Amino acid sequence: MRMIFAWVVVGLSFLANRGECMISKTLLADIETVNKVGSYIGLVVPNAYEMNPLLHSSSFVLIKKHPRLDISGRRFYIGTLEKQRVIIVMTGLSMLNAGITTQLLLSLFNVKGVLHFGIAGNANNKHQIGDVVIPKFWAHTGLWSWQRYRQGAESKLRESNADDRENVSYLKFSDYNVDTSTDNFLNSVWYEHEQVFVIDTKPETIQRTFWVPVDNDYFTLSKKLEGMKLESCVNATTCLTRAPKVARVERGVSANMFIDNGAYRTFLNSKFNATPTDMESAAVALICYQQKIPFLAIRSLSDLAGGGSAISNEASIYSPLAAQNAADVLIKFVQLLPS
Repeated sequence: MRMIFAWVVVGLSFLANRGECMISKTLLADIETVNKVGSYIGLVVPNAYEMNPLLHSSSFVLIKKHPRLDISGRRFYIGTLEKQRVIIVMTGLSMLNAGITTQLLLSLFNVKGVLHFGIAGNANNKHQIGDVVIPKFWAHTGLWSWQRYRQGAESKLRESNADDRENVSYLKFSDYNVDTSTDNFLNSVWYEHEQVFVIDTKPETIQRTFWVPVDNDYFTLSKKLEGMKLESCVNATTCLTRAPKVARVERGVSANMFIDNGAYRTFLNSKFNATPTDMESAAVALICYQQKIPFLAIRSLSDLAGGGSAISNEASIYSPLAAQNAADVLIKFVQLLPS
């Protein structure tokens, strides 16, 4: 592992000598100093309001030397959390930002595992707002092949094949017409597998993957979080109808879409058995899967993804509560990790 990071530093040092590179020699030296201490747990979070409960927690302490490193517009917070060395970084919204940030984290720092946390929409009626869910698998449900009008399953798509369509799923838009007896020019979209570049074989070897597993040891350890007490109230007058809970679930899905549509929410749960739906987790999972880094995602449910009875989305009210619960569960999980 040290040899790998040595080569990373050598490569970056070469780039630093080029005028167009944004990583200075001073910054490269700081990164090398941070890595010499040992390995870290990477804590990856989408947005500032989801990150702040962790940064402001008494459990998190910044190191005295190089507590923050700013790289490519990202700020990496370096410190300890419950006796674990950690690096916290905010990705920003979307699969693209999440993937870029996670790859930066793994390429520049000595990371032994990644924990992703934040809020999510809830597509599963068995759970409620405020619950914190930990899926065993993640999938990117925004990679589509969109068929022409009147073409069916027998029509082979250029970017797909019959096996993919049989093993994953498709969405036929006419199934959701007000009058379902009529056809729809939008026809159908087929959900496609991701292409993952395998790192320990010859270059450009591609593995087709749809459901990305989290780390089995992390997932097993997370069972100890069940029964943990979570926050129930946003303020003195706004509380949940029951105490939220931590639950391990089978599947979560991510795409560059904020889901606030009851019909699509039902589709995601019935077709994929999905509970949380968000815009980042699958990207982080895919990078870690490719790099063979242990990974787990902890997502707190802030809204019903369009499945509630209220006119407006619940996230506007419950996001602060959900963000705090996600951070609390993350801290508890870090406590369980071997030091």
